[in-house]
Amino acid sequence: MLAEKGEPDDQYNLAAYYDGMGDQAEALKWYRKAADQGLPLAQFCVGVNYFNGDEVEQDMAEAMRWYRKAADQGQTMAQFNLALSYELGEGVKRNMRVAISWYRKAAELGDPKAQFSLGDCYREGKGVTKDLTEAFGWYRKAAEQGDAPAQTLVGDCYRDGLGVERDAKLAARWYRKAAEQGEAQAQFGLGSCYSEGDGLVKNAKKAFEWFRKAAEQGLPPAQFNLANSYRLGEGVKMDKSRAVGWYRKAAEQGMAEAQCNLALCYSDGEGVERDAETFMYWLDKAAAQGFEMAVTIKKEMRDKS
Repeated sequence: MLAEKGEPDDQYNLAAYYDGMGDQAEALKWYRKAADQGLPLAQFCVGVNYFNGDEVEQDMAEAMRWYRKAADQGQTMAQFNLALSYELGEGVKRNMRVAISWYRKAAELGDPKAQFSLGDCYREGKGVTKDLTEAFGWYRKAAEQGDAPAQTLVGDCYRDGLGVERDAKLAARWYRKAAEQGEAQAQFGLGSCYSEGDGLVKNAKKAFEWFRKAAEQGLPPAQFNLANSYRLGEGVKMDKSRAVGWYRKAAEQGMAEAQCNLALCYSDGEGVERDAETFMYWLDKAAAQGFEMAVTIKKEMRDKS
């Protein structure tokens, strides 16, 4: 066997085989042999084992040592993990300047996760001067490699004119790329484009379908919009009972506008039996978050009493 003769690539392949078979102890043995010979991908894998405590006692310092060995050889996954560790202060003292340096190394070598994270740093001004144009550029690089969260943010940037000139059609195009990969936020964004006729021909039925996809993944704004579609009969047959169900899902996740609308459904008996106690329960929750309509309704109720 070539692995036993000391060929690092074969040792790594044997380790990967054992890893796939669920034998992590044997996998680590061969990863370590290949890593000791300087194979970057094996060094990264050994680092992951120490980081997670897989078949070895968790040792963050040892994980960082192996990540750095691999990262110094240009292994982008190790560079990304090292950057993330410095950003979060896991295994090393938190240092955004060093995190940025490693994110940039990996990003410039084409790692989409690093490109996305570097974009986040520029968008939020973490470890660098805030620069939305630079943020957009890195998001775009990750998006062009098929990274769905990055595609969604590129859509957001085009929609809102953040770091790039506003272009609703391009926003819709990037939302669609991510939405077709199952990204809930992008599905919601694409639904909004259809709902508002922004960058696409207005189409209530298509808006409903994309809102539904995102809502089924648990996204509160999509659940809220889906409830509105059922309540108003926009893009779907009117069904106020289903509207109440979707308002409830969003309300239970803390969305104040959904809490207020759900309260009003109980007040008016719309899609559900009237229930004054439940009306006040949800109204109080929305008002406690400062939602203006709920606060106003409560004030009017006090003034009348």
